[in-house]
Amino acid sequence: MATNMLIPETSTDPGKLNARRSSKSPNRLAMERFMKNKMAVASVIVLLLIVAMSLAAPLLTHWNPRQVNLMIADQPPSAQHLLGTDDQGIDYLARDLYGGRADLLIGFVDMVFVMVIGIVLGGLAGYYGGWIDSIIMRFCDFMFNFPFILLIIVIVAVFNFSNIWLLICVIAFTSWPAIARLVRGLFLSLRESEYVLAAQTVGAGVWRIILKHMLPNSIGPLVVNATLLMSNLIGAEAALAIVGFGVKQPSPSWGNVLSGALNFLVLQSEPWAWIPPAFLITLTILCMNFIGDGLRDAFDPTFEK
Repeated sequence: MATNMLIPETSTDPGKLNARRSSKSPNRLAMERFMKNKMAVASVIVLLLIVAMSLAAPLLTHWNPRQVNLMIADQPPSAQHLLGTDDQGIDYLARDLYGGRADLLIGFVDMVFVMVIGIVLGGLAGYYGGWIDSIIMRFCDFMFNFPFILLIIVIVAVFNFSNIWLLICVIAFTSWPAIARLVRGLFLSLRESEYVLAAQTVGAGVWRIILKHMLPNSIGPLVVNATLLMSNLIGAEAALAIVGFGVKQPSPSWGNVLSGALNFLVLQSEPWAWIPPAFLITLTILCMNFIGDGLRDAFDPTFEK
């Protein structure tokens, strides 16, 4: 007696595969391409480990990164102090672990502030054009030529600040013009597209058009630049700390730990003082850059290296 058996469909027809692939959203396709980039995925894992290490610092060391103890100053690595102590008797390992919090906080919060300011001003300039575009772009030109280091020196002299949030605000205030120019260029090309003209025809508001239509179609370049911007901001904090204008003691950061070790005797005879913070700064920036490269390739598969 013959029976009908149901056989699961396992067709490998290219047409069906292309149809199935085309049914996926662009963001999902970009994520699939990103997951195939082994270097970018490995960088995400390493960056998450660095973040977890900084957040779990109280579990990894019992030493206070601000507590001065001159009785144990300048000790080499030992069972009690795995990376030794500095000239004030503060444990180097504790300062390296807790220091990541300041650098990552500055990089992330400044990145958010800069992206918001750049998207708002660049979006308005690109959408409206005309005199609004001219005013915003002239302000961008002024900020591009504004002496960033001079502003930091003036603020330090006036406020004598040790507040990390004031440093975050200063960096954000001077770092947004590049993002604003990028968003302006994207919106200038998108404002003549059919879906934007259709939204204008049905009476959609300006912010609805920007947030619902133009911004989602610019998400790829914005995400890529956000990751690269965060790495630049972390490097900027380290550079400011080395010249004496970053996070102030006793608050730990990778930059001021590295700055405190930059003298000839320490560089020559105490590598445990400067190699770990320098390595963490370099590794974090490399991870952010590799993630940015992976996102660029994912959102723009036609990009040629």
